[in-house]
Amino acid sequence: MEILCTRPGCPRPKNIFPDLDDRVTLTTTQQKYCTACGMPLILGGRYLPSKLLGQGGFGTAFLARDRYTPARRQCVVKQFQPSGNLNPQQIKLAQGLFEREAEVLEQLGSTHPQIPDLFAFFPLSIPSLQQGKEDQFFYLVQEFIDGHNLEEELETKGTFSEAEALEVLEEILKVLKFVHENGSIHRDIKPSNIMRHRNGRLYLLDFGAVKQVTTGAGASTGRSTGIYSMGFAPPEQMAGAEVYPSTDLYALAVTVITLLTGKDPGELYDPYHNRWNWRNDAQVSDTLADILDRMLLSAPNQRFQSAQDVLDALATRHAPSPPPIHPPPVSQVSISTPTVIPTPTHPPQPAAQPSSPSPVGSVSNPTPTAPPNPSPTPVTPVTPKPLSRKPTFSILEILGAAAFTGFEGGLLFIALRSLLGISGISVGLLGMILGGLIYLQYRRFLEGRDLPIFAGITLALLLIPVLRGGLGLPVVLVVGVFTAAGAIAITALFRLVYLLLSRLI
Repeated sequence: MEILCTRPGCPRPKNIFPDLDDRVTLTTTQQKYCTACGMPLILGGRYLPSKLLGQGGFGTAFLARDRYTPARRQCVVKQFQPSGNLNPQQIKLAQGLFEREAEVLEQLGSTHPQIPDLFAFFPLSIPSLQQGKEDQFFYLVQEFIDGHNLEEELETKGTFSEAEALEVLEEILKVLKFVHENGSIHRDIKPSNIMRHRNGRLYLLDFGAVKQVTTGAGASTGRSTGIYSMGFAPPEQMAGAEVYPSTDLYALAVTVITLLTGKDPGELYDPYHNRWNWRNDAQVSDTLADILDRMLLSAPNQRFQSAQDVLDALATRHAPSPPPIHPPPVSQVSISTPTVIPTPTHPPQPAAQPSSPSPVGSVSNPTPTAPPNPSPTPVTPVTPKPLSRKPTFSILEILGAAAFTGFEGGLLFIALRSLLGISGISVGLLGMILGGLIYLQYRRFLEGRDLPIFAGITLALLLIPVLRGGLGLPVVLVVGVFTAAGAIAITALFRLVYLLLSRLI
């Protein structure tokens, strides 16, 4: 059996112990030690690290197995090990965040199916490699989610469709609703912190920066620690000010638009005009776009105030009402990325920070990215201007509309031919009717289920004059299907030519 040493800087971390392949020996052996540095290898007396998953600002994550479970259950062992030149205050803060992650997982993971469970949390003190010193490590053991995070999924499959992005939005909103109602705010929502299990279930990861807000007498100042992921955090979080449930909603909206467009936040945010420009890079309905734009507003009190508010807006499929002007509620908690930054006295200017690899398993490491975040400028609560209503259509909607128009065109051609013959009048009427149908679809007066219903009604109304012309119903249907297929082919061809030209020009 191979066991990986977890001591930072170990020259030969891989250790092979053939005797541990025997189940009896595996469960009765007291301890094994690294042959290179003498580090204890069986962590907490039961966990056997086997693979490095990733490294972040606060530590390292390993894939491990629990030797005291029948199937040697896989789990994730996170070792607290701050990197960089941190002062004692920052190290203490980082350790507090690591311990808080264990507390939050214990509280939330056991009661929500989309948050990893906590298995163990323990310290380990061992003699240092430097004579006369002692090293202390902290370990957190949590459930292993066998799958890939959404950052990896985006790199593999490309941009998400509206339906796929909507699934992510709704599922994570349900998790955030639970997190917020239990007095927490995540503060580090981003694609690498959302894991999709092989069975399709989405999990919210990385609870290492949860903020628990106190209220009432003796409450804290409400300021937030300077921890965030560049590009995903809203202005109030970057400024080290108080954070709210709408802070998580902002980061979730940034996550969704990156999945829809395949672009980094820095490419979608316009700092000169202090706004997000993403609609032209994604094909989504106006309703979803308006909801995302409201979640992305700079002022916390102008966004939706809870995850349930967003879910309600998605359920009704109506444009969101003008945002309220009153300040948002404060009784919540937050989570953020393990990148410790001293709390600023003035809103800081975002600076590029080094990134680190994201683990492949169920642990995501806070890895600040370079794209800039919105500069934290004071915002006077003002009712935002109505959002533009530029019609957008998915490729399925476009092809469906083409099929409907082609089918209608075939039926109308047969009907007009039987009534008026082939003449300028019949051709003109056909063009006018089809043009009207296209306009109605463009304005979304006809869409979705309306199309097959309208086609059926047309078929029924035109059946009598069509049959008078000597044609049977099967022939009529064949002509309709043929013209629908032709319209789809022509539309797909023009769509392909348009995409090629848009990339070349």
